[in-house]
Amino acid sequence: MPVIVVPKGQVAGEHRVALVPDVARRLKALGAEIRIEKDMGGSAFFHDEDYGDDVSLAQDSAALYDKADIILSVQATLEDVEKMPDGCILIGFMAAHKQPELVKKLQQKKITALAMELVPRISRAQAIDALSSQASIAGYKAVLMGADMAPVFFPMLTTAAGTIRPASVLVIGAGVAGLQAIATARRLGAVVEAYDVRAATKEQCESLGAKFIDMDVKAEGEGGYARELTEAEKQQQRDVLADHIAKAHVVITTAAIPGRASPKIILQNMVARMRPGSVIVDLAAEGGGNCELTQPGETIEHGGVKIHAPLDVASQMPLHASEMYSKNLFNLLTLMIAEGNLKLDWEDEVITGSALTHDGEIKHAATRELLEGAA
Repeated sequence: MPVIVVPKGQVAGEHRVALVPDVARRLKALGAEIRIEKDMGGSAFFHDEDYGDDVSLAQDSAALYDKADIILSVQATLEDVEKMPDGCILIGFMAAHKQPELVKKLQQKKITALAMELVPRISRAQAIDALSSQASIAGYKAVLMGADMAPVFFPMLTTAAGTIRPASVLVIGAGVAGLQAIATARRLGAVVEAYDVRAATKEQCESLGAKFIDMDVKAEGEGGYARELTEAEKQQQRDVLADHIAKAHVVITTAAIPGRASPKIILQNMVARMRPGSVIVDLAAEGGGNCELTQPGETIEHGGVKIHAPLDVASQMPLHASEMYSKNLFNLLTLMIAEGNLKLDWEDEVITGSALTHDGEIKHAATRELLEGAA
């Protein structure tokens, strides 16, 4: 019987949790023993008693980690890894490109680390894709942020004082977050334009009620992401987008690739053309932002334009974010646990694609090259 443990999160400002009561019940039915640290779910409004008899409660991390086979986390930290038993399995977001010391410690302790940001974007892994589940929350929340900060109504209103025209919203990037942002802005009554370098997204944007900004730049890449644009393509992109950005009340940018810097799409001279009171919500702030003026984690004003660059947006809706993330973890664990037995199938492309480290080796090629280059 595999022992699954869930510690209380250590990252400041992170309110999501890795295990919710419903998933704990389902894991127990798979034949797992589950231990959680006291008040593990509190930040997402799940109390210890909500988990009932499906879990055993540990008063501290020392008691928690004893004989742990699998450890579930939201954001893994070096401090947590140092307490973990050698050779265990750790599942969570790793952000290896930002935490080289964490990767080295995982190697040293021969921990098998499955990084949720590395889950392959293939059809059979959609129910495991935590990047997508959390991005949908970020796209929804970004529109609410923009609506709150903008000095205008989103819907058209007919009043005794006259007709109020609807707000203009531009969404840049039509991945999961962008599509959710389009849908949410339309529900609030805004007129929405959308742009993505992947021409294949045009139909999706239009089906949600957005007008797609079409241009000759096509940049479909691997894994559902866009390839990097050439300098000539970047300039063409900026030339076309500048006019649309200038007319928008709210611009939401979502162009990000895990482990790499976010592309700079909105330059300072483009911001200067925006009308005072306009808002940019930069969801790509984790990677430095899509706007040249973005300061990650801050809200600044430039020429009367607010540039809001929130971090860890999904954590601002911890209850539903935790439910979605916990189900992603459960779906991954069903590939590893059957009839109470734990077995990693290294022929399974979901397991191999998600593996960051195993048995003292860095399995993820890009991380391995990054660390070797820094050595």
